[in-house]
Amino acid sequence: MPGKVLIVEDDHSMAVALRDGFEYEGYSVQVARDGADGLRLASERDADLIILDVMLPKISGFDVCKQLRSSGNATPIIMLTARGQEIDKVVGLRIGADDYVTKPFSFMELLARVEALLRRTHKHNDSTETFSFGDVSVNFRKFEVTRSGSPVELSPREFKILKYFIEHRGEVISRDQLLDAVWGYGSFPLTRTVDMHIAKLRHKIENTPGDPHHIITVHRIGYKFIV
Repeated sequence: MPGKVLIVEDDHSMAVALRDGFEYEGYSVQVARDGADGLRLASERDADLIILDVMLPKISGFDVCKQLRSSGNATPIIMLTARGQEIDKVVGLRIGADDYVTKPFSFMELLARVEALLRRTHKHNDSTETFSFGDVSVNFRKFEVTRSGSPVELSPREFKILKYFIEHRGEVISRDQLLDAVWGYGSFPLTRTVDMHIAKLRHKIENTPGDPHHIITVHRIGYKFIV
């Protein structure tokens, strides 16, 4: 499983410890010491995963994440947040981060999260580059969705939900499964958060959101995506 990890961390001792740990596990590692350098490396190189601190010089971790997602870069991101800063977790997940770890943390915990995220990503990468249903077309590589040829503006979270549905079409998906796959295991959102995102997604891709033909509610369980 080892791949390429980009670590964006301004604390020297933390960056060295993470680099040594991942290299010991067989990963290829790059380190950026500020947000600007991290954004440049993430944009130029083909990292398999980014470990991104929130508090960074020049450009914050939030802005790095936001700019990457806005440009269509879907590289998995794990954010490092300070203890007690729950708002950091909320913001990070909402702008497109895949998971978070609160400082201080053990390297083995972070490694477990990296491995779990890479497993999900590698499974997803086996899917085709594009997929169409009804009048909707999805381009996974370009992070784009169109409906009747016109662009559809989806948030990073909505795009990940739609992608997960497409990859598991025909299956009954529980709300807990969506929370685990889209928000990341160990995350704190409640199941009603899933329902809110589904409602927004339906309004963007369904002809009749109140009577959906693609994202179907399965009573007391969750949802099923039907082409």
